[in-house]
Amino acid sequence: MKKLVIIGANDFQNQLILKAKSLGYETHVFAWEDGAVGKDTADFFYPVSIIEKEKILNICKGINPDGVCSIASDLASVTVNYVAENLGLPCNKTKYSAIQTNKYQMRRALSAAGIPCPKFVCVEEKFDKSLLKDFSFPVIVKPTDRSGSREIMKLETLDNIDRAVQAACKVSFEHKAIIEEYLDGNEYSMETISQNGVHHYLATTKKYTTGAPHFIETGHRQPSGLPDEINQKAIDTVMNALDALHVENSAGHSEFKVDADGNIKIIEIGARMGGDCIGSDLVYLSTGNDFVKMVIDIAAGKKLDSIKTTGHRTANIKFIFTKEDLDEMNRFRNTNPERIYRISEMKIENLGDTCDSGSRVGYYLFT
Repeated sequence: MKKLVIIGANDFQNQLILKAKSLGYETHVFAWEDGAVGKDTADFFYPVSIIEKEKILNICKGINPDGVCSIASDLASVTVNYVAENLGLPCNKTKYSAIQTNKYQMRRALSAAGIPCPKFVCVEEKFDKSLLKDFSFPVIVKPTDRSGSREIMKLETLDNIDRAVQAACKVSFEHKAIIEEYLDGNEYSMETISQNGVHHYLATTKKYTTGAPHFIETGHRQPSGLPDEINQKAIDTVMNALDALHVENSAGHSEFKVDADGNIKIIEIGARMGGDCIGSDLVYLSTGNDFVKMVIDIAAGKKLDSIKTTGHRTANIKFIFTKEDLDEMNRFRNTNPERIYRISEMKIENLGDTCDSGSRVGYYLFT
């Protein structure tokens, strides 16, 4: 039987486990047990942190898998590439892991390739404020190497800059923060798949957030509603950015803004599938393209199926923050049951107490 190693086992990763099993793979899943929804789904579960690359590699040498993959985590993608490269399996090269996962290194690589970026600087907890003397406010402060809206802060002035930087550095794995000028415009993401350095466009997602100061995502919609001309401009920009970041064998999740003049400005790019069910569900619901299967096929060295370019329908995800959100979901479910695709488990104890993406109560998917 074909074997697939999967790094991570949370609710989003569980869709990858289920898909792999449906394709006939024996699944070997690595993750902490806490919150590991996929523990009971996997054929074999290993309670090993996804950052323990060497330990996972040694176990995988005994498994002899046909592929190694993950779908919605920068941290997991580093381990995926390390393990796969050492096993001689398709992946993105580990020497480019930093520019694909570290926001500061990514900005440097994109700037060097001539892709428009906001002014930016990397700092530690104690830094010289004169570094910001030529910056225009507002600015965004965020950790260099975390996702999920952790400790993102928009600042209109230098007031509270120390507190924001300290908070970002505290959750950063390398204890550093990036400060960059704020980008105006509506926010979108683009979902792509790359094999042997050839990039394929799948979908554009309209993103909804809480806005300043923390920009926690409240929902997503596909198709995005962008005019065709602007969407094509975004596709061209993203494809150039994927080249600059050496994304060769993986999904891609590129976040960008479109300003009032139709200019495309890259926020950041993940060499992996978008989280929040964007890649695992919305792409399939809106386009008919099986994005999760594509990730598995690339990991196992199989040629991608033909990509569908027609037949779009609207697909949405909404996240629960408050009791009012929960009531709205229940009303929608009662009046439009045929439109509900999936409802997650709810962390009712988090109602009204959301501070980042990881503390949201739950979500529902609908078409």
